[in-house]
Amino acid sequence: MLTVIKSPFIESKLAILRNKKTTNKIFKKTMDEISYLIVAEVSKYLIYKKINIQTPLKKTTSIKIGQQIVLIPILRAGLGLLEGFIKLLPDYECGHIGLYRDEKTYKPVKYFCKLPKMNNKLVIILDPMLATGHSSEAAIKLLLKFKVNIKNIFIVSLLSAPEGISHLKKKYKFLKIFTASIDERLNKKKFIIPGLGDAGDRYMGT
Repeated sequence: MLTVIKSPFIESKLAILRNKKTTNKIFKKTMDEISYLIVAEVSKYLIYKKINIQTPLKKTTSIKIGQQIVLIPILRAGLGLLEGFIKLLPDYECGHIGLYRDEKTYKPVKYFCKLPKMNNKLVIILDPMLATGHSSEAAIKLLLKFKVNIKNIFIVSLLSAPEGISHLKKKYKFLKIFTASIDERLNKKKFIIPGLGDAGDRYMGT
């Protein structure tokens, strides 16, 4: 399943992130802000259960999130989408997967992995730049080793390339992918075009 999160407001935030003149301070602030908009859409696909509550006037029924959630940002850029998720999702757990790209092969290389217990939990992978899809795939492979069901994995990105989406959809039929934009293509160096550059560098100011 592919969900493109579209709104004029999100587009206006993406324009700030794409602009090469945007300072590190504004880039970081804007990426944190857009994470709230993204989690609002992703939350529609969570499992909810009915609850009974007492208002100041009477008893009534409502709903709350009915599943345990693990947030996994792919370091470093994934930290830029974490803000909204940790503020709006209750009782979450957090893991981290560190990957860097080999500049010759363009394949991800793992340098860090720290995960909580994963049994029967929904796992949300935060991978802002879904380019080739190989980083997300590497993270998924790690989760599958921990017996996570592919139906319980969400991939959340800021920008995606058609090539990356196609790659993941071919590999994992039941994977849920969320993105705020499907850009034109990848260039020869596997960067998203028009993209916004290196999200990790711009977010961290390096």
